[in-house]
Amino acid sequence: MNGSAQLLEFDDLSVTYRTGGGDVPAVRGVSLSVAAGEVVGVAGESGCGKSTLAATILRLQPPSAKVTGRVLFEGEDVLTMKWGALRTLRWAGASMVFQGALHSLNPVQRVGAQIAEPIRLHEPGLSDKTIDGRVGELLEQVGLPAVRARAYPHQLSGGQRQRVMIAMALACRPRLIVADEPTTALDVMVQAQVLNVLKDLVSDLDVGLLMISHDLSVLADLCDRIAVMYAGRVIEHGPADKVFTDPLHPYAAALAASFPHIGDLAARYAPSGLPGDPPDPTELPSGCSFHPRCPQRFEDCDRVVPELRGDDTRAAACLLLEAP
Repeated sequence: MNGSAQLLEFDDLSVTYRTGGGDVPAVRGVSLSVAAGEVVGVAGESGCGKSTLAATILRLQPPSAKVTGRVLFEGEDVLTMKWGALRTLRWAGASMVFQGALHSLNPVQRVGAQIAEPIRLHEPGLSDKTIDGRVGELLEQVGLPAVRARAYPHQLSGGQRQRVMIAMALACRPRLIVADEPTTALDVMVQAQVLNVLKDLVSDLDVGLLMISHDLSVLADLCDRIAVMYAGRVIEHGPADKVFTDPLHPYAAALAASFPHIGDLAARYAPSGLPGDPPDPTELPSGCSFHPRCPQRFEDCDRVVPELRGDDTRAAACLLLEAP
Protein backbone atom coordinates (compact mmCIF):
# COMPACT_ATOMS: atom_id res chain seq x y z
CA MET A 1 0.00 0.00 0.00
CA ASN A 2 3.02 2.24 0.08
CA GLY A 3 5.75 2.73 -2.47
CA SER A 4 8.64 3.02 0.00
CA ALA A 5 10.50 0.09 1.57
CA GLN A 6 8.25 -1.72 4.01
CA LEU A 7 9.12 -2.57 7.60
CA LEU A 8 6.05 -4.73 8.06
CA GLU A 9 3.76 -6.52 5.64
CA PHE A 10 0.74 -8.69 6.30
CA ASP A 11 0.25 -10.87 3.24
CA ASP A 12 -3.18 -12.54 3.06
CA LEU A 13 -3.05 -13.24 6.81
CA SER A 14 -5.73 -15.37 8.44
CA VAL A 15 -5.89 -16.43 12.10
CA THR A 16 -8.35 -19.01 13.39
CA TYR A 17 -8.63 -20.02 17.05
CA ARG A 18 -9.37 -23.68 17.72
CA THR A 19 -11.77 -23.99 20.67
CA GLY A 20 -13.91 -26.67 22.25
CA GLY A 21 -16.91 -25.10 20.57
CA GLY A 22 -15.32 -25.12 17.10
CA ASP A 23 -13.06 -22.93 15.01
CA VAL A 24 -13.25 -19.14 15.50
CA PRO A 25 -11.99 -17.09 12.52
CA ALA A 26 -10.55 -13.91 14.07
CA VAL A 27 -8.62 -12.49 11.09
CA ARG A 28 -9.55 -13.26 7.48
CA GLY A 29 -7.26 -12.54 4.55
CA VAL A 30 -5.70 -9.26 5.72
CA SER A 31 -3.02 -7.55 3.61
CA LEU A 32 -1.48 -4.38 5.05
CA SER A 33 1.93 -2.69 5.28
CA VAL A 34 3.85 -0.17 7.40
CA ALA A 35 6.94 1.74 6.21
CA ALA A 36 9.65 3.45 8.25
CA GLY A 37 8.55 6.90 9.40
CA GLU A 38 4.90 6.06 8.71
CA VAL A 39 1.94 5.76 11.07
CA VAL A 40 -0.73 3.29 10.02
CA GLY A 41 -3.95 2.98 12.00
CA VAL A 42 -6.26 -0.01 12.37
CA ALA A 43 -9.80 0.87 13.42
CA GLY A 44 -12.87 -1.12 14.34
CA GLU A 45 -15.12 -2.18 17.20
CA SER A 46 -14.13 -4.75 19.79
CA GLY A 47 -14.12 -8.21 18.28
CA CYS A 48 -13.14 -7.13 14.77
CA GLY A 49 -9.68 -8.76 14.90
CA LYS A 50 -7.41 -5.76 15.58
CA SER A 51 -5.53 -7.14 18.59
CA THR A 52 -5.20 -10.59 17.03
CA LEU A 53 -3.62 -8.94 14.00
CA ALA A 54 -1.15 -7.11 16.26
CA ALA A 55 -0.26 -10.26 18.22
CA THR A 56 0.96 -12.06 15.09
CA ILE A 57 3.69 -9.44 14.54
CA LEU A 58 5.65 -10.79 17.52
CA ARG A 59 4.13 -14.28 17.23
CA LEU A 60 2.22 -13.89 20.47
CA GLN A 61 -0.87 -15.79 19.34
CA PRO A 62 -1.69 -18.88 21.46
CA PRO A 63 -0.58 -22.36 20.32
CA SER A 64 -4.21 -23.19 19.55
CA ALA A 65 -4.30 -20.60 16.76
CA LYS A 66 -4.05 -21.71 13.15
CA VAL A 67 -2.26 -19.04 11.11
CA THR A 68 -2.01 -18.90 7.33
CA GLY A 69 -0.46 -16.27 5.06
CA ARG A 70 2.69 -14.33 5.92
CA VAL A 71 3.82 -11.65 8.37
CA LEU A 72 6.97 -10.13 6.90
CA PHE A 73 9.28 -7.98 9.01
CA GLU A 74 11.96 -6.42 6.81
CA GLY A 75 11.27 -9.19 4.30
CA GLU A 76 11.55 -12.14 6.71
CA ASP A 77 8.47 -14.16 7.66
CA VAL A 78 7.89 -13.93 11.41
CA LEU A 79 5.69 -17.02 11.33
CA THR A 80 8.55 -19.27 10.17
CA MET A 81 11.41 -17.65 12.13
CA LYS A 82 13.56 -19.84 14.34
CA TRP A 83 13.46 -19.06 18.04
CA GLY A 84 16.76 -17.16 18.11
CA ALA A 85 15.67 -14.81 15.32
CA LEU A 86 12.26 -14.31 16.92
CA ARG A 87 13.89 -13.51 20.28
CA THR A 88 16.00 -10.86 18.57
CA LEU A 89 12.96 -9.44 16.77
CA ARG A 90 11.07 -8.92 20.02
CA TRP A 91 12.09 -5.59 21.60
CA ALA A 92 15.05 -4.98 19.26
CA GLY A 93 13.20 -5.19 15.94
CA ALA A 94 9.60 -4.55 16.95
CA SER A 95 8.03 -3.77 20.32
CA MET A 96 4.51 -3.35 21.65
CA VAL A 97 2.75 -0.82 23.85
CA PHE A 98 -0.14 -2.68 25.46
CA GLN A 99 -3.49 -1.35 26.60
CA GLY A 100 -3.70 -0.63 30.32
CA ALA A 101 -0.19 0.11 31.62
CA LEU A 102 -1.17 -0.57 35.25
CA HIS A 103 -1.83 -4.22 34.37
CA SER A 104 1.31 -4.52 32.22
CA LEU A 105 3.83 -3.13 34.71
CA ASN A 106 5.15 -5.13 37.67
CA PRO A 107 3.66 -3.44 40.78
CA VAL A 108 6.56 -4.44 43.09
CA GLN A 109 9.42 -3.35 40.82
CA ARG A 110 10.62 0.21 40.16
CA VAL A 111 9.82 1.37 36.64
CA GLY A 112 13.48 2.06 35.88
CA ALA A 113 14.35 -1.58 36.50
CA GLN A 114 11.52 -2.65 34.20
CA ILE A 115 12.74 -0.39 31.40
CA ALA A 116 16.29 -1.68 31.94
CA GLU A 117 15.29 -5.37 31.73
CA PRO A 118 15.10 -5.65 27.91
CA ILE A 119 18.33 -3.64 27.58
CA ARG A 120 20.15 -6.11 29.84
CA LEU A 121 18.66 -9.01 27.90
CA HIS A 122 19.50 -7.78 24.40
CA GLU A 123 22.73 -5.92 25.11
CA PRO A 124 24.64 -8.01 27.66
CA GLY A 125 27.89 -6.56 28.96
CA LEU A 126 26.71 -2.99 29.46
CA SER A 127 27.63 -1.47 32.80
CA ASP A 128 24.96 -0.51 35.33
CA LYS A 129 25.97 3.13 34.91
CA THR A 130 25.46 2.98 31.14
CA ILE A 131 22.09 1.27 31.52
CA ASP A 132 20.94 3.76 34.14
CA GLY A 133 21.91 6.58 31.77
CA ARG A 134 19.92 4.97 28.95
CA VAL A 135 16.88 4.60 31.19
CA GLY A 136 17.06 8.27 32.17
CA GLU A 137 17.35 9.31 28.51
CA LEU A 138 14.36 7.17 27.57
CA LEU A 139 12.21 8.68 30.30
CA GLU A 140 13.17 12.20 29.22
CA GLN A 141 12.43 11.24 25.62
CA VAL A 142 8.81 10.55 26.59
CA GLY A 143 8.51 13.68 28.72
CA LEU A 144 9.29 12.35 32.20
CA PRO A 145 12.20 13.41 34.46
CA ALA A 146 14.91 10.78 34.83
CA VAL A 147 14.33 10.69 38.60
CA ARG A 148 10.98 8.96 38.02
CA ALA A 149 12.96 5.78 37.29
CA ARG A 150 12.90 5.16 41.06
CA ALA A 151 9.11 5.27 41.26
CA TYR A 152 6.82 2.27 41.55
CA PRO A 153 3.89 2.07 39.11
CA HIS A 154 1.30 3.00 41.77
CA GLN A 155 3.19 6.25 42.42
CA LEU A 156 2.62 7.43 38.85
CA SER A 157 -0.51 8.79 37.16
CA GLY A 158 -2.19 6.92 34.29
CA GLY A 159 -0.54 9.12 31.69
CA GLN A 160 2.89 8.74 33.31
CA ARG A 161 2.53 4.96 33.40
CA GLN A 162 1.64 4.94 29.72
CA ARG A 163 4.75 7.03 28.99
CA VAL A 164 6.80 4.45 30.91
CA MET A 165 5.33 1.77 28.65
CA ILE A 166 6.38 3.78 25.59
CA ALA A 167 9.88 4.26 27.05
CA MET A 168 10.08 0.51 27.61
CA ALA A 169 9.02 -0.12 24.03
CA LEU A 170 11.84 2.15 22.84
CA ALA A 171 14.47 0.61 25.15
CA CYS A 172 16.19 -1.50 22.49
CA ARG A 173 15.79 1.03 19.66
CA PRO A 174 13.23 -0.97 17.59
CA ARG A 175 12.36 -0.07 14.01
CA LEU A 176 8.63 -0.74 14.56
CA ILE A 177 6.30 0.08 17.45
CA VAL A 178 2.88 -1.54 17.77
CA ALA A 179 0.49 0.42 20.00
CA ASP A 180 -2.64 -1.53 20.94
CA GLU A 181 -5.24 0.93 22.29
CA PRO A 182 -2.57 2.82 24.28
CA THR A 183 -4.84 5.70 25.33
CA THR A 184 -8.15 3.95 26.08
CA ALA A 185 -7.91 4.31 29.88
CA LEU A 186 -6.76 7.96 29.80
CA ASP A 187 -8.71 11.20 30.02
CA VAL A 188 -8.79 13.35 26.88
CA MET A 189 -6.07 15.78 27.97
CA VAL A 190 -3.58 13.05 28.87
CA GLN A 191 -4.61 11.12 25.76
CA ALA A 192 -3.61 14.10 23.62
CA GLN A 193 -0.25 14.32 25.39
CA VAL A 194 0.53 10.62 24.86
CA LEU A 195 -0.48 10.80 21.21
CA ASN A 196 1.82 13.80 20.71
CA VAL A 197 4.67 11.81 22.27
CA LEU A 198 4.07 8.96 19.81
CA LYS A 199 3.82 11.34 16.86
CA ASP A 200 7.09 13.08 17.78
CA LEU A 201 8.91 9.78 18.26
CA VAL A 202 7.94 8.56 14.80
CA SER A 203 9.17 11.82 13.28
CA ASP A 204 12.40 12.06 15.32
CA LEU A 205 13.45 8.38 15.23
CA ASP A 206 12.06 7.41 11.79
CA VAL A 207 10.37 4.32 13.21
CA GLY A 208 7.19 2.77 11.89
CA LEU A 209 4.08 2.82 14.08
CA LEU A 210 1.04 0.55 13.85
CA MET A 211 -1.67 2.18 15.96
CA ILE A 212 -4.76 0.19 16.93
CA SER A 213 -7.86 1.94 18.19
CA HIS A 214 -11.65 1.83 18.12
CA ASP A 215 -11.62 5.64 17.94
CA LEU A 216 -11.43 6.77 14.32
CA SER A 217 -10.99 10.40 15.33
CA VAL A 218 -7.79 9.55 17.25
CA LEU A 219 -6.40 7.71 14.24
CA ALA A 220 -7.37 10.50 11.85
CA ASP A 221 -5.32 12.96 13.88
CA LEU A 222 -2.25 10.72 14.27
CA CYS A 223 -2.00 8.44 11.23
CA ASP A 224 -0.92 8.71 7.62
CA ARG A 225 -3.19 5.84 6.55
CA ILE A 226 -6.07 3.95 8.15
CA ALA A 227 -7.37 0.43 7.63
CA VAL A 228 -10.89 -0.23 8.94
CA MET A 229 -11.60 -3.82 10.03
CA TYR A 230 -14.94 -5.55 10.45
CA ALA A 231 -15.51 -9.24 11.26
CA GLY A 232 -11.82 -10.00 10.74
CA ARG A 233 -11.47 -8.35 7.33
CA VAL A 234 -10.17 -5.00 6.11
CA ILE A 235 -13.25 -3.36 4.60
CA GLU A 236 -11.67 0.02 3.79
CA HIS A 237 -8.21 1.56 3.66
CA GLY A 238 -6.87 4.90 2.53
CA PRO A 239 -5.37 8.22 3.63
CA ALA A 240 -6.39 9.01 7.21
CA ASP A 241 -8.11 12.29 6.43
CA LYS A 242 -10.11 10.77 3.55
CA VAL A 243 -11.28 7.74 5.53
CA PHE A 244 -12.43 10.04 8.36
CA THR A 245 -14.05 12.83 6.32
CA ASP A 246 -15.12 10.98 3.16
CA PRO A 247 -15.49 7.26 3.98
CA LEU A 248 -16.43 4.86 1.19
CA HIS A 249 -17.82 2.01 3.28
CA PRO A 250 -21.02 2.45 5.36
CA TYR A 251 -19.29 0.97 8.41
CA ALA A 252 -16.40 3.44 8.18
CA ALA A 253 -18.99 6.20 7.78
CA ALA A 254 -20.73 5.03 10.98
CA LEU A 255 -17.43 5.07 12.90
CA ALA A 256 -16.71 8.59 11.66
CA ALA A 257 -20.23 9.79 12.51
CA SER A 258 -19.93 8.52 16.08
CA PHE A 259 -17.40 11.29 16.81
CA PRO A 260 -19.31 14.01 18.73
CA HIS A 261 -19.47 17.56 17.36
CA ILE A 262 -19.32 20.10 20.17
CA GLY A 263 -22.16 22.61 19.87
CA ASP A 264 -24.22 20.50 17.45
CA LEU A 265 -27.59 20.13 19.19
CA ALA A 266 -28.86 17.68 16.59
CA ALA A 267 -25.98 15.32 17.34
CA ARG A 268 -26.50 15.79 21.08
CA TYR A 269 -30.16 14.80 21.05
CA ALA A 270 -29.90 12.22 18.25
CA PRO A 271 -26.42 10.70 18.46
CA SER A 272 -25.26 8.70 15.48
CA GLY A 273 -24.50 5.04 15.89
CA LEU A 274 -25.23 1.53 14.74
CA PRO A 275 -27.71 -0.94 16.17
CA GLY A 276 -26.42 -4.29 17.36
CA ASP A 277 -22.89 -5.62 17.61
CA PRO A 278 -20.30 -7.14 15.28
CA PRO A 279 -21.26 -10.73 14.40
CA ASP A 280 -20.13 -13.76 16.36
CA PRO A 281 -17.10 -15.09 14.41
CA THR A 282 -18.51 -18.62 14.69
CA GLU A 283 -21.78 -17.53 13.06
CA LEU A 284 -20.82 -15.06 10.37
CA PRO A 285 -23.77 -13.99 8.20
CA SER A 286 -23.81 -14.94 4.55
CA GLY A 287 -22.72 -12.40 1.96
CA CYS A 288 -21.34 -9.16 3.36
CA SER A 289 -20.73 -9.61 7.10
CA PHE A 290 -21.91 -6.05 7.73
CA HIS A 291 -25.23 -6.30 5.90
CA PRO A 292 -27.45 -7.09 8.97
CA ARG A 293 -26.47 -3.70 10.47
CA CYS A 294 -26.02 -1.71 7.27
CA PRO A 295 -28.49 1.14 6.70
CA GLN A 296 -27.77 1.02 2.95
CA ARG A 297 -28.07 -2.73 2.35
CA PHE A 298 -29.88 -4.02 -0.70
CA GLU A 299 -30.88 -7.39 -2.14
CA ASP A 300 -27.44 -8.72 -3.14
CA CYS A 301 -25.76 -7.87 0.17
CA ASP A 302 -26.90 -11.05 1.95
CA ARG A 303 -25.51 -13.40 -0.70
CA VAL A 304 -22.44 -11.77 -2.33
CA VAL A 305 -19.15 -11.30 -0.45
CA PRO A 306 -17.68 -7.99 -1.68
CA GLU A 307 -13.99 -7.92 -2.55
CA LEU A 308 -11.65 -5.11 -1.55
CA ARG A 309 -11.66 -2.96 -4.72
CA GLY A 310 -9.47 0.00 -5.53
CA ASP A 311 -5.73 0.53 -5.53
CA ASP A 312 -2.84 0.92 -3.09
CA THR A 313 -4.04 4.45 -2.30
CA ARG A 314 -7.74 3.85 -1.60
CA ALA A 315 -9.97 0.79 -1.56
CA ALA A 316 -13.18 -0.53 0.02
CA ALA A 317 -15.17 -3.76 0.10
CA CYS A 318 -18.78 -2.78 -0.57
CA LEU A 319 -21.28 -3.67 -3.28
CA LEU A 320 -22.45 -0.04 -3.32
CA LEU A 321 -19.17 0.82 -5.05
CA GLU A 322 -19.83 -1.77 -7.73
CA ALA A 323 -23.41 -0.69 -8.45
CA PRO A 324 -23.94 1.18 -11.74
